[in-house]
Amino acid sequence: MTDDDLEILKEHRRKELKARQKAYQWKNYAEGWPCCLNVDSIFDLDSNIEFSCTRTKSFTGLLIYQGATHLLSGFLARPTSWRSLDEMRSIFSRTKGRDIGTCLALPTPPSQLKASPIPTNPTVIAWCRGTNRDGALTSSHLLVPEYVASHWQEDAFFGYQFLNGNNPIVIRNCLVLPEKFPVTQEMVADSLGKDTTLSKEMKEGHIFIVDYELLQGIPAGTIHGRQQYVAAPLCLLHQDASGHLRPIAIQLSQMPGPSSPIFLPSDDEWDWLLAKTWVRNADFYSHQVITHLLRTHLFGEVFAVATLRQLPTCHPLFKLLIPHFRFTLHINTLARTVLINPGGVIDKGSGVTHEGLLLILRRGMEKVTYTSLCLPEDIKARGVSFIPNYHYRDDGMRLWEAINRFVSGIVAFYYTDNAAVQSDMELQAWVMDIFTNGFLGRTSSGMPSSLKTVAELNKFLTMVMFTCSAQHAAVNNGQYDLGAYLPNAPSSMRHPPPEEKGKAFLQHFLDTVPEVDTTANILVALILLSSRLEDIKLLGHYPEERFTEAEPRRLIRTFQRELEDIHDHIEERNYRAELRYNYMNPQEIENSISI
Repeated sequence: MTDDDLEILKEHRRKELKARQKAYQWKNYAEGWPCCLNVDSIFDLDSNIEFSCTRTKSFTGLLIYQGATHLLSGFLARPTSWRSLDEMRSIFSRTKGRDIGTCLALPTPPSQLKASPIPTNPTVIAWCRGTNRDGALTSSHLLVPEYVASHWQEDAFFGYQFLNGNNPIVIRNCLVLPEKFPVTQEMVADSLGKDTTLSKEMKEGHIFIVDYELLQGIPAGTIHGRQQYVAAPLCLLHQDASGHLRPIAIQLSQMPGPSSPIFLPSDDEWDWLLAKTWVRNADFYSHQVITHLLRTHLFGEVFAVATLRQLPTCHPLFKLLIPHFRFTLHINTLARTVLINPGGVIDKGSGVTHEGLLLILRRGMEKVTYTSLCLPEDIKARGVSFIPNYHYRDDGMRLWEAINRFVSGIVAFYYTDNAAVQSDMELQAWVMDIFTNGFLGRTSSGMPSSLKTVAELNKFLTMVMFTCSAQHAAVNNGQYDLGAYLPNAPSSMRHPPPEEKGKAFLQHFLDTVPEVDTTANILVALILLSSRLEDIKLLGHYPEERFTEAEPRRLIRTFQRELEDIHDHIEERNYRAELRYNYMNPQEIENSISI
């Protein structure tokens, strides 16, 4: 409170915070989870943090419509296996607004067009390119679910999703194989090609690993009274000379042995396909519970509640941050009452019990570090700085740097030196509240409990804003696109992981992935979570104009221009791409976690 010298102004700030701390209290939702806002339903929310009337109408209307659409199609009334892989396409081909599109003539790149003809709907981002009779480039656009349905069996697309799918933060460079994953040179020689070895490829940084150890021992539930199953697989991937990432070995448990074979691309087609599908099922849990729920929604709520409790309205950091928490407390409260609650959508449609969901998140919470929430450090720590075609990393770094420049300008205007940071008791209380109630006082997380320098403040604020905007967009907006075709992201598995090779076949596969009604239940949620609703505020747009000084306003305009440049860069790249990566396009990123 160093900027207010008059005692009456200091007292006003104290009274405001006292009232806020009474209105916005913490509660423990579950053991080992971050604390959350102490309300039982959306009807207990303060009017200042509720959905607007426009948002409420579009949110409930879309949910009712999509549910009715699927019910009329008969999907929700079929507790049976799918008849074929092709039949699985029918569930998304009937969804409103997602029909296969027409051809577009694109004689010039988007950057040279005054108004690009390329649709900005994130679902319409797969292109089949060619030329017409006049030699102009044409693109017939496909829905991403259609692209997925056509390519999901391909190893290259399987690998692509670890870079640019819904869960792009789990892949790591592998320099040494873990003992629990005894892959040998003989196993992968054919996959690696001639004139190289597994050891050589690891030394050169071309081998990557994904380990779902957090799922080991997670209790599986039942659907329609039938036991479901959960695996904790490991997957080894190789970056080939062309830059493509492909799986070369999969083990479906954390314990190697005769009953846990290592599956290979050279195995029977259905053995290999089923092994990859088990990995996709594990990735579903990892993405939904850790990457999406914990690392964006729950941490976003922590940042929001701490801001409301510790920073008065006149504080410059309140002005900076509050737009990035718009509707977050409402959507999270709704999630706790209909999505992740016992008997909720996830409980009914996934293979883990409610207790299993709580345990996965608690384990994920124990692993979260401050470094992993800061994109530049996370990229370096995972050893993925140089892998090609990693659009999440490239777009994310541009956004991180733009946010950091914006934040640094704001901080420099209000904090002249490190002493100003240290003496701001409201700021220090805010950071401590996040550390204590969000990260449960766990020093091993590396999350700071105080900030001592301007540089530390810049980094912390950048992390908060990035998490609540770009990171959430990256892991949320593609859920329908990549999950609508069931085998690419199955929410449950109805047979146990295979303990030997040579037993898989088509009908066994159809009887392992979720049945029709389970698919429909999950898909309704994915459609809603991936939809662009009304009354949104895109990243960098601050119509409330909370800042009155000229310099912060100038910084906002500069930030907006930088976001436009990032948008143009992404559109230019997407123009040449077979599959557009648009989830971190500033025109698809909201300021806050509001869906």
